Amino acid sequence: MCAHELILGETVDFITGETLVDTIDERARQKIARFLVEKKGYAKDDLQPRRQITLDVAGKRGTFTVNFVIKVAGKSFMVVIFGPGSLVTRERPALAAARLVAGYEVPITVVTNGQGAEVLDTRSGKVIAEGLENIPSKAEAQQSLPTVKFETLTEERLEKEKRILYAFEVLAQRECDEFTCSLY
Repeated sequence: MCAHELILGETVDFITGETLVDTIDERARQKIARFLVEKKGYAKDDLQPRRQITLDVAGKRGTFTVNFVIKVAGKSFMVVIFGPGSLVTRERPALAAARLVAGYEVPITVVTNGQGAEVLDTRSGKVIAEGLENIPSKAEAQQSLPTVKFETLTEERLEKEKRILYAFEVLAQRECDEFTCSLY
């Protein structure tokens, strides 16, 4: 959680039942979780919320949280990354996260601000659909499994993806936190 987020109390996680700090962003994440279960047909057990990726880059360490890793038939099929504001600025770090989170390239990457969404093919990085309604349902994901490849990336490629995610998210968040704290 960012030091500058407004804390509204506590809330209960829709997926896990855990008590979480209630913020505007957390409310949006909970809305997305409900949408994936109630409208897209995923079971709560299909969703892994708040999956951490530890990044070691040039002797420095940081973490990034993937909001949801969605499993289909036991495989990580899709990642969902939430962030307020512009979707296009979240594409590249989200793709890096999808390439790092499971030990293989997770096929589908979704970036959302809670109101809009972009669905990306992780391999090509191309936007293949737009809008929350076009996030693949569980039935659509199951149907596509025979043609989906879950490829392992080379060590060189993994290192590049770690650097990208570290720069876009870890360093950017630290800079934002330092700037925000200096305002108070």
